[in-house]
Amino acid sequence: MNTFLPILRRNSLFDLPDLSLFDRFFEGYEVDKSWLPDLDVSETDKEFIVRAEVPGIEKDNIDITLTDGLLTIKGEKKHEKEEKEENYHCVERRYGSFARTLRLPSDVEHDKIDASYKDGVLKLVIPKPEKAEAKKIEIKN
Repeated sequence: MNTFLPILRRNSLFDLPDLSLFDRFFEGYEVDKSWLPDLDVSETDKEFIVRAEVPGIEKDNIDITLTDGLLTIKGEKKHEKEEKEENYHCVERRYGSFARTLRLPSDVEHDKIDASYKDGVLKLVIPKPEKAEAKKIEIKN
């Protein structure tokens, strides 16, 4: 299951102020906290399921690719522009591009991955291959 941990990039420690205990575990890796969707990864007997929270993003602005066992989810959350002038007092919502990459186990059905998008949650169902049943082989004389 550890194969599904996100792949992070190396970076300077000076970019990560006030690290929590969890953040210190990943010390030395670049984590762009400006906009990364949260992921849930679960497993059943027949499949792996990846859910990504991507609220406010049109499904046409989400790109999913699979290359050399790396599943990449990319997208962009565009800033809403309004005609009237507004004086913002607080801006907490995040905008911009994101990319999350997961290494898939080698034993998945790469060509049968199913993606759906509903209520701001992207769901990927990654089937496991069917286990071949043991077959008795007779020895010929």
